[in-house]
Amino acid sequence: MTEARVPYDEFSMFHENAAEFGLAYTGPPIVRREYVAVADGRQLSALVWGDAPAEFVLLHGGAQNAHTWDTVALALGRPLVAIDLPGHGHSDGGRNGSLDLGDNAADVATTIRALAPEAVAVVGMSLGGITTLALSAVAPDLVRSVVLVDITPGVTQEKASVITAFVNGPESFLSFDELLARTVEFNPTRSVSSLRRGILHNALQRDDGSWVWRHARFRALEATASGKRIDPFRNLWQTVSDLSVPVMFVRGLRPSSVVDDADEAELIRRQPSVRVEHLAQAGHSVQGDTPLELAALLNDFCT
Repeated sequence: MTEARVPYDEFSMFHENAAEFGLAYTGPPIVRREYVAVADGRQLSALVWGDAPAEFVLLHGGAQNAHTWDTVALALGRPLVAIDLPGHGHSDGGRNGSLDLGDNAADVATTIRALAPEAVAVVGMSLGGITTLALSAVAPDLVRSVVLVDITPGVTQEKASVITAFVNGPESFLSFDELLARTVEFNPTRSVSSLRRGILHNALQRDDGSWVWRHARFRALEATASGKRIDPFRNLWQTVSDLSVPVMFVRGLRPSSVVDDADEAELIRRQPSVRVEHLAQAGHSVQGDTPLELAALLNDFCT
């Protein structure tokens, strides 16, 4: 029996975000979806919050989408743009795959120039943080300060193994409940209501009632060359060293974090002035686990 259609309106659930985290809610926020043409006839999509020039650009992690920042955006109450990375959310795929950082950074740069050219900070979580570093190399004029959320170039396949195991699970699900059950299994510290919201934003129901993720499936974070595994992000450590703008690093301390003490130490060695913040109640998905704390840090960092 085909599962009934599950209704979805991406702008209808902000009151749930507010209620879950005790935020005042007087009505729907000003937010709209925009599309920006990039290379090869493709488009990147973004959520534009507010009606004033954007102060922040928010880049989500791999297998996520711009709605992962909804509660942070509500708590900030400042104009911002949250971009769907190539191969994620409502954006088209990348020119050469969703982990081709140079091409993705160029696409993101085009999108920022169109929607947030004067933003004071680019905030990147996980893959979004790696993309932020690549962006700082290809379009430094757009990166006035950097916030890295639970990511450094020291990420490896082993450190991200739990995340990639979840993302590289079944390609489709017979029902919404099946998809929700798997998501709850891999995210035991999150509320079921928040995970349900996240799935509605991040998955599509097909005509036969089954469900698939919106995002492209991960490739391995490590490639092979001459029979040896290599870390594709390691060259970005030099990019970290070259940063000449203010940098804040926000690290979750729960086990799901992909950052270890050695990564943090290397970041500090290369950027001695970096502001380091630890959030004890957050794992890798800091914006989902502790959005109010993250919003407060962003407000303080970019006053």
